Amino acid sequence: MKFTIKTDIFKKWLDVVNHATASITTTPILENILLKVTYNSIILTANNFEMAIEHVISTDLEVKNEGSLCIPSKLLIWYISLINDDFIEIESSSDDSVKISTDSWKIKIKWFNSSEFPLIPKIKEETNFTLKWSIIKKSIEKTLFSSAEWNIRPTLAWIFINIEWNETIFATTDSFRLSEYKMSLKENVNKSFTWIIPSKTANQIKGIINDNDEIKVVSWENQIAFLFWTTKLYSRLLNWKFPDYTNFFPKSHNTKSEINRLDLINALKKINLISRENNYSIKMSFSKESWILLETSETQIWESEITLFWTIEWEDNIIWINSIYFLEVLSVIDTTHISLSFESSLSPIMITPLRDWDEKEDDSFKHIIMPLKI
Repeated sequence: MKFTIKTDIFKKWLDVVNHATASITTTPILENILLKVTYNSIILTANNFEMAIEHVISTDLEVKNEGSLCIPSKLLIWYISLINDDFIEIESSSDDSVKISTDSWKIKIKWFNSSEFPLIPKIKEETNFTLKWSIIKKSIEKTLFSSAEWNIRPTLAWIFINIEWNETIFATTDSFRLSEYKMSLKENVNKSFTWIIPSKTANQIKGIINDNDEIKVVSWENQIAFLFWTTKLYSRLLNWKFPDYTNFFPKSHNTKSEINRLDLINALKKINLISRENNYSIKMSFSKESWILLETSETQIWESEITLFWTIEWEDNIIWINSIYFLEVLSVIDTTHISLSFESSLSPIMITPLRDWDEKEDDSFKHIIMPLKI
């Protein structure tokens, strides 16, 4: 195997494919990237059994000899990231090493037999349709933050996806908060689909390609694939029924406020300087006199209170809440004003964006945070 390739192209796609390599594993071959070289292209592949990424490079390269091998991903990427030359040459040798060289650099790395690399599942197009990449990316950004951390609660580190004939629905929960984002489709889908994909997969999907691209989604058995241009991302699906989360969203409220989102973000950031001593727990007092009081408990640093003046409806009320959770949901809302509503100090608080009267609505977002019991 021997080829020359433009350095920045190789860097870019190595970084993308590397997201599917395994960092800690009992199967060392999963820490490698597979290079399959033909006279027309180079195929880069990584696979950690939960997710796999494959990319085909067919420009800015010159292939002299075909072949395939596996190279440790971390070492390869670290080295390539230090190269400033325009082109690099990669050549395998009979002593189980691969030479990577430029006009000013040279290194030899041990390679592994490509026959040991796990095969990617063959696509069976049982279900397929095409969507704008921007729809999937935005839906993930609106919900991913409230899925659980994989190393803490793996059973909740997923995203629920439901696509019906004219609408997409994404939802996540870590049991302390719940997000749902809906978006209308300009073109109808001829049938409905429901999947549960790992949050790790979703995190990689939203960062790979540009908003203007279209993506083909294919699913079969317990697998799903996202196909765009010359990149394929494969993932396993969760094979169980997602709970009927819609019943958790409150149907009524005793207290409701409409407030400027940026004012609330600024207030929360200020009070967090103190509340971090108490795991970011804050008290929110709502008054019918049109003010909200944010307070912290006394800490070794100090205590703090901030008053915001906005519209309050119905009853005076008090709720304790995690301010980091609050800031995270405010960061994915893009409207100037939001609505806050809840029934009592033991009820979840609902957060929704408020649009101006002349704004066209083709999507909707709602989020709840469970209160702290103090």
